[in-house]
Amino acid sequence: MKESDSLTLYISSFVDELAGAGVESVVISPGSRSTPLAILMAEHPDLTCYLNIDERSAGFFALGMAKVQRKPVVLLCTSGTATANYYPAIVEAHYSRVPLLVLTADRPHELRDVGAPQAIDQLHMYGKYAKWFVDLALPEQSESMLGYARTVSGRAVATALSKPAGVVHLNFPLREPLLPNLQLKDLWKKPNNRETHTALSSSSSILSESELKRVSTLLKDKKKGLIVCGELSNDKVFTEIIQFSKHFNFPLLADPLSQMRTGTHDKETIIDKYDTFLKDEVIVKELMPDVVIRFGAMPVSKPLFLLLKNHPEITQIIVDEDGGWRDPTLNATQMVNCNEKWLCRELISNQEKQGNSTWRKIWTEVNNVCSEHLHHLTSNNKDLFEGKIYVELQKYLPDESTVFVGNSMPIRDVDTFFSKQEKRLNILANRGANGIDGVVSTALGSSVKNSHPTYLIIGDLSFFHDLNGLLAAKMYELNLTIILINNDGGGIFSFLPQASEEKHFEQLFGTAIGLDFSKAIEMYHGSYRKVETWEQFQDYFSKDEIQKGLNVVEIVTNRQTRVKVHRDLMNCVSQEIRKTLLNE
Repeated sequence: MKESDSLTLYISSFVDELAGAGVESVVISPGSRSTPLAILMAEHPDLTCYLNIDERSAGFFALGMAKVQRKPVVLLCTSGTATANYYPAIVEAHYSRVPLLVLTADRPHELRDVGAPQAIDQLHMYGKYAKWFVDLALPEQSESMLGYARTVSGRAVATALSKPAGVVHLNFPLREPLLPNLQLKDLWKKPNNRETHTALSSSSSILSESELKRVSTLLKDKKKGLIVCGELSNDKVFTEIIQFSKHFNFPLLADPLSQMRTGTHDKETIIDKYDTFLKDEVIVKELMPDVVIRFGAMPVSKPLFLLLKNHPEITQIIVDEDGGWRDPTLNATQMVNCNEKWLCRELISNQEKQGNSTWRKIWTEVNNVCSEHLHHLTSNNKDLFEGKIYVELQKYLPDESTVFVGNSMPIRDVDTFFSKQEKRLNILANRGANGIDGVVSTALGSSVKNSHPTYLIIGDLSFFHDLNGLLAAKMYELNLTIILINNDGGGIFSFLPQASEEKHFEQLFGTAIGLDFSKAIEMYHGSYRKVETWEQFQDYFSKDEIQKGLNVVEIVTNRQTRVKVHRDLMNCVSQEIRKTLLNE
């Protein structure tokens, strides 16, 4: 028996249980201490391994995969500071409820806190961002310890998936020698003829009769209600929410990440331009609701957030099947932790259909006027105005595309300018912590095993933040088209109070970097094209010039004029709505 047999059997038991519990993908950052885990994962027939050298990019790459595949993805790295570089992606996964299994190799206990190289304190290093942490026992090959390895593995997968989904951190202390013995017989033998060591079942919650009555009472006789849908973890709830909207005659405000703006489902009650017209206080006063029932995460729209935050008299019912607490307004009247589909059906059956549809018609009319004028004014803008990018892009996106959107201005512009349509588009973003780091890697992760085209809309600073992430596109020949909006700096700050501080604004917030990104694209074997006119933009997308692999379309816009153009546009639209709503 080789010295490494105990290590091999212990780690192989753990790895095999991962695969048995449904894990398919592993993202590995190379290192020495993690050798047995890396080799045995690469050896397992049911696991696909991806090498990602930069740990920060690797973390977000795995995040993107897990976000789309909706199952845990494994992250593996060696000991030391490599583990710390996963931190930003772990924070995002925690807040956006994405299942990740983070495996960190570590020095054995006798080499901790004694000045050994590449040894840092890895115990509970991700704090509350990990749902569960285990500092595993040292490898042994006794039957009980092999069962222990399988139990921890299966439990880790189940915990990452349990509601709300999130991060599990397992720390592996490993002694040398680290090379596993792949010649062992029955390396993946299932103990006791079980498919998995311990199967874990999930459940879905419903309300008691008294709790359901309480929620139903809050809705009773309400004539001016709104349904708000933020990012939803379950797209199979669309039908029930839309039926609920029609039954109560409540307009349905759909965030772009809800996936309800696009697709073939019924969109009769869906409002998609609220972010624009809720900026006008006069219009808000006329459209003030008395009750709001919200599904999913808090939407992107700041005007909608301010409406809910500044008016505590509005009854707010927040539905979250995962049992979290998503109320940044601090005004929630009722938190409801139960299955959304079940709740919609029960509330519909418990209350008669609301007969007065005037409220919904007003919202629909305002939305239509806003949409018509916003589209008209934006389409007729001859300059490379950033808002027009989204209006034009919608014409050319193929059905069933994935559109990953960067934070800062891109996600806000998508909220404003992306209209409801019949095309089925999967719109994604990292809105857990709203950071601009790791966006390229997350988008590339979302393209893995995706048979449909994937697009990324991103600003220049966010693109610069994660240039390392492009290596994955080259290594694995991933297909991603990047629309790079380059206004040479932090465009969002021009909309904030900091913009009035002229003396220090450009140095501290404008942050122009003046980079020629074409050189970086060439280094990663990508295709690059700079667009300087709308004709070139339309020509590129309409003629299907997009090739397989990495494609970057750079659009240079003017950050200095962006704010004025945007605000003039919003003012014109508000005036048209006021004419319709108030006969001004």
